[in-house]
Amino acid sequence: MTELREEVLHPLIAEHRGRIVKLMGDGLLVEFASVVDSVACALAWQKDVTKHEADGDKDTGFRFRIGINLGDVIVEGDDIHGDSVNIAARLEGLAEPGGICLSGDAYRQAKGKVEAEFEDMGEQDLKNVAEPVRIYRIAGDRSGTGAASPVRQPLPLPDKPSIAVLSFDNLSGDEEQEFFADGMAEDIITSLSRYRSLFVIARNSTFAYKGQSPDLRELARDLGVRYVLEGSVRKGGPRIRVTAQLIEGATGNHIWAERYDRELNDIFAVQDEITQAIVAAIGPEINQAEQARAQRLEPDNLAVWESYQRGLWHLYRFNREDNAEAQQLFKRAVDLAPNFAPAQSGLTHALYFSFMHGYAEDRPAALAEAYDAGRQAVSADERDADAHFALGRILYLRHDLDDSVAEFEAAIAHNQNFAHAHMGLGTALLFTGLFSRSVESCDLAVRLSPYDPLLWLTLTVKGVALVCSEQYEEAVEATRQAMRSPNAAWTAPCILASALGHLGETARAEPALAHVQRVKPDLGTDHLRQIFPFRDRAHFDSIVDGLRKAGWSG
Repeated sequence: MTELREEVLHPLIAEHRGRIVKLMGDGLLVEFASVVDSVACALAWQKDVTKHEADGDKDTGFRFRIGINLGDVIVEGDDIHGDSVNIAARLEGLAEPGGICLSGDAYRQAKGKVEAEFEDMGEQDLKNVAEPVRIYRIAGDRSGTGAASPVRQPLPLPDKPSIAVLSFDNLSGDEEQEFFADGMAEDIITSLSRYRSLFVIARNSTFAYKGQSPDLRELARDLGVRYVLEGSVRKGGPRIRVTAQLIEGATGNHIWAERYDRELNDIFAVQDEITQAIVAAIGPEINQAEQARAQRLEPDNLAVWESYQRGLWHLYRFNREDNAEAQQLFKRAVDLAPNFAPAQSGLTHALYFSFMHGYAEDRPAALAEAYDAGRQAVSADERDADAHFALGRILYLRHDLDDSVAEFEAAIAHNQNFAHAHMGLGTALLFTGLFSRSVESCDLAVRLSPYDPLLWLTLTVKGVALVCSEQYEEAVEATRQAMRSPNAAWTAPCILASALGHLGETARAEPALAHVQRVKPDLGTDHLRQIFPFRDRAHFDSIVDGLRKAGWSG
């Protein structure tokens, strides 16, 4: 490395008016007078490093990643630091070996002034950087003398979230445990494949990397996926430890990670349990990551899936304006692809919340439109679990409780790990008067998706079932947990107040009632009757009776 720096890098840096600020192991922090100088130096740098190795008839293994940023710096003696330096370091981490990445600010200064072709990588979230940064990479220069390692053309990403599951590493030191590690990854691939909203790379493609330590960003580009799941297995005596982590391919950032420690009494039972837990956990994580990514895209560039995901982002903000925007986005996706069931389901969900929260000016019309959209979703793809879930919600609002239960059961049949379907089934069972089964379904939904954005809704349904079965203290606990969510609507404090009213604790109920009054000042029994379509009127009356005991006068 010392020879390479003295013979190649130092002369290039001096030629392009640069200053070496400091050495960091095999890396360097260099300051230039202009972006154009820095990019020209970087291009020559990558080319001359390769030429130096070729002339010496040896491969030293050095492949530099270069990140370039433009911005103010803080000078302390001979050193510099600050946000601009931090961004440059993060860009270096995103570059391929032999590649160059620039920030949007640097790209605008260099474009048209250096002989290089730039590829837009979009906005990326960088560690310890508050706002997303638009990033470009150099894909080789026009004269053919660009970066040493040309950027491999990535496969086009599918029009829905895509994932590759790598073979899990066997850390046991026991080759006989290799089948467990392989079987773990295979089962996860099979389970993920049941998510019709995901594009899952086949086992034979991902297992080709077995025994290697690939750069996951390059692997994601090679396979044309947005996410990579990797993991490991370690067996020690009667116990086994499995780790799994979900990584965003473009940045290498960790989205989710978990460790599971289990007794190894039954290897296949353990495998099934962990597979279910991983699949249930990464589903919501993928959805949230997609929503965060899609809502930053320029509207003119939205494809069908991105319109759908942006719609979800607005939908889960749970207010009138965002709900209306979500409906428009879902309708746009439907216009672009009428047979795209998720968009029809999304529209059904938006109309459902519009009805439930009173956003719709004509609530009966909203319910009718939701019913039509839900039926079209199921018709478009009978195997789509979310389509059955969406329709099931509308059916119980229409008092078609038996058909509602059937739709939720169909959703679960298509995807047993679908937490929302279990929540929906719990809701339908609640309105039919099967309270203990309702609580069981809600508890399973929470177990399958403990960090779900709709967790508050599941806990609220559980709270209603507990109030109706006169388990008031348990109902208080469930609804208090629901209210911890920033997305919790007025329904959770409403049920909390009812439970406390039944307990005679009017003072504790006052804050909950005040919240309901602030968020839903026009709430009356007619609205409650519409959103709580109990088969037995006595069960509805028990909710209202508790509210009145708490001091509600609606």
